[in-house]
Amino acid sequence: MLERILLFGRSLLRRKVVDLSTLEDSKLCRCLGIADLIALGVGSTLGAGVYVLAGEVAKGDSGPSIVVSFLIAAIASVMAGLCYAEFGARVPKTGSAYLYSYVTVGEIWAFITGWNLILSYVIGTSSVARAWSATFDEIIGGHIETFCKTYFPMNSPGLAQYPDFFAVFLILLLSGLLSFGVKESAWVTKIFTSINVLVLLFVIISGFVKGDTQNWQITEDSLINLTIAARNLSVTANVTSDFGVGGFMPYGFSGTLAGAATCFYAFVGFDCIATTGEEVKNPQRAIPVGIVVSLTVCFLAYFGVSAALTLMMPYYLLDEKSPLPMAFEYVGWEPAKYVVAAGSLCALSTSLLGAMFPLPRILFAMARDGILFKFMSKVSKHQSPVAATIAAGTIAAVMAFLFDLKALVDMMSIGTLLAYSLVAVCVLILRYQPDGVLERRSRTGEKDYLSSEGSESDLTESESHLNMLKGNSSTLQTVLHPPASPSERSSSVVNMSICVLMLEVCVLSYLTTYHNKSIVGMEVWILALLSVCLLIFIGCIVMICRQPQTSKKVSFMVPLLPFLPILSVFVNIYLMVQLSGDTWIRFSVWMAVGFMIYFGYGMWHSVERQHQFQTPANIRSQKNHKGSRDAEGKDQERFICPEKTSRC
Repeated sequence: MLERILLFGRSLLRRKVVDLSTLEDSKLCRCLGIADLIALGVGSTLGAGVYVLAGEVAKGDSGPSIVVSFLIAAIASVMAGLCYAEFGARVPKTGSAYLYSYVTVGEIWAFITGWNLILSYVIGTSSVARAWSATFDEIIGGHIETFCKTYFPMNSPGLAQYPDFFAVFLILLLSGLLSFGVKESAWVTKIFTSINVLVLLFVIISGFVKGDTQNWQITEDSLINLTIAARNLSVTANVTSDFGVGGFMPYGFSGTLAGAATCFYAFVGFDCIATTGEEVKNPQRAIPVGIVVSLTVCFLAYFGVSAALTLMMPYYLLDEKSPLPMAFEYVGWEPAKYVVAAGSLCALSTSLLGAMFPLPRILFAMARDGILFKFMSKVSKHQSPVAATIAAGTIAAVMAFLFDLKALVDMMSIGTLLAYSLVAVCVLILRYQPDGVLERRSRTGEKDYLSSEGSESDLTESESHLNMLKGNSSTLQTVLHPPASPSERSSSVVNMSICVLMLEVCVLSYLTTYHNKSIVGMEVWILALLSVCLLIFIGCIVMICRQPQTSKKVSFMVPLLPFLPILSVFVNIYLMVQLSGDTWIRFSVWMAVGFMIYFGYGMWHSVERQHQFQTPANIRSQKNHKGSRDAEGKDQERFICPEKTSRC
């Protein structure tokens, strides 16, 4: 019974083998360059939020210091982006965080990551499609909404007020474009992204031309007078301002940090670049460059627009829904709002494409590995994942047609932040593993089988206890006296430290979020608990720092290891803890459905599982035929299964 439980546990943690010598082989068309990836990353990240988010955060949280909020959010996003960039250089295959988890921490974590990415991209596609429809409807006078509410009303709880036919049309049109080929999709993305960037440049230049630095130096007295007038107060003594204390940080540094937490989600989207590993001409260079450059461009755009906006008009007068058109009206440039409207539609178009583009690739990668239904791994004559694209488009279209997505949008955050955290953890694990671990892993199954076949006698109980004591002493020796190069022992020490570290991050995030009053009140129990957690946290970091890193170099490597990935994980988990209980309940339901699919289908049809069961039979065959060179070549192929590609 115990043996079966252990076997079941090992099957959950089996890892994918990637043949690093056949990375150029793919069923998909390698036709994208660095410019295509930058356009895709900028387009999906720099969506309609740049036209709305700056006004909302500046008015309610940060004031003019929103530029600092975007800087903090950009730094937090870049930490996750650098981790994606290193994995893109190490394992340039389709699958993004799903694949990175599969090759590093095992199948069950890969499925959880992939299943949550599917949720994020489906909700993202549906919500952006409805936003595009609503924006277009607003420009033409609201005729679509009036018609649908009149003839197709839906008053059921959880559903939208009316079915959005236009959003469905957009998603199906985009699915057809993506099915036709990635090259054509890339051209459309570049055109719309270029228009969006030009509009934002116009906004930034206009803001600095018509701006007034006095809007960053508003006094508290003027804000108090404004509050008295707004409330229509007769007694003016001891009145506090509703708009902060004025100056550059009217709501204090805490308000700037609160704004940064909201602004962090504005940088979500760059991870779609990591799904293009098998469609890029030089992925090991193009993916890291594409991620870093796109995040840099997005930060400069957010920084410039927010600075221009708060310079053009006082932050407390900003309109939360349409700040840029109102700002241009305030400075007397009313016709500029039509330029802004065109830019917002282009931004929504690229954001929609950026949300839809990675979804079929995640489905394709999971179906190819056997843990989702196999039919979604089919590829068209244009070398695009056509079955996965049709399935993704159908699901997203139904969501956009029927549901009110406002309550589901927070679930996107869980999937994205979980993926960011796992990628950062995977970078830590991989950098401290012995050199060539990815290449050697394909032979592990054979070695394990031969050792079990060749053992002449079982160990006695005393011998097994002796080996256990030796193992424990070796691990302790590795902690106290790390080896010069990575070994199995040193990587085990790092893995255990990372597990404890993740637990401590969760505890610290929970305490600082839900027991904030106890911390401010300096209560003894919370201070003692925080002190213990911090000591363990620092101890784990010290243990990781003492272990040797792999000497293998790739085209891009995360700097400041292990601090940068650990800080990235802390930021992501802290933001996950901030989400509401209702969001976590919905997330649990989604995960329950996913586990039903995995344990009912994926676990038994996994390609890696089939490789494991083929191993003993193949090794017996090699023993009988004395292993010629041809047999040795086939032995490698059964673990790797490369897919040959044709020219685009």
